[in-house]
Amino acid sequence: MHAMHPLHAVHPAGKLVFSARLHPNRSLGRSGRLFVLTGIGLVGLVLSIPLYVLGAWPVIGFYGLDITALYIAFRVCNARALDYEELILTEVELLFRKVPHKGSKREWRFNAFWVRLQREEHKEFGVQRLALVEGGKSVVVGSFLGAEEKAEVAGALQSALGQTRHA
Repeated sequence: MHAMHPLHAVHPAGKLVFSARLHPNRSLGRSGRLFVLTGIGLVGLVLSIPLYVLGAWPVIGFYGLDITALYIAFRVCNARALDYEELILTEVELLFRKVPHKGSKREWRFNAFWVRLQREEHKEFGVQRLALVEGGKSVVVGSFLGAEEKAEVAGALQSALGQTRHA
């Protein structure tokens, strides 16, 4: 999810107008993942016993591969849940920071007066893509968010950008 805060503190690049930290959605917690893995493991065990008795013993290995693949997928999702993006808007600039769970963070700085928020919307599915655009540079914002969350972020950021331009 995300946290958005209109702020009025002082920042090195001027008065802080808006700040948001965007996080990927985590659909399952630790206990949910454990429940799913245990449930699928038990189903696999129950189904593999009769197949083993009938002589189809290789099926047990394939059930094991399925559970292992699901475990790895859960581990990857859990690690990526630590990713976040940060938007910090002052009177002078917009700082956009992507912080992955591994590797180094990346930052983009935009002039608060010239930066545009580009929205791509679909009639049925809502906001599909958000990007910050200034001159020749463009960067996608909140690619991991759902359409409603993107719309919320876009509305709040657009309003904050309007404040900086009319101040």
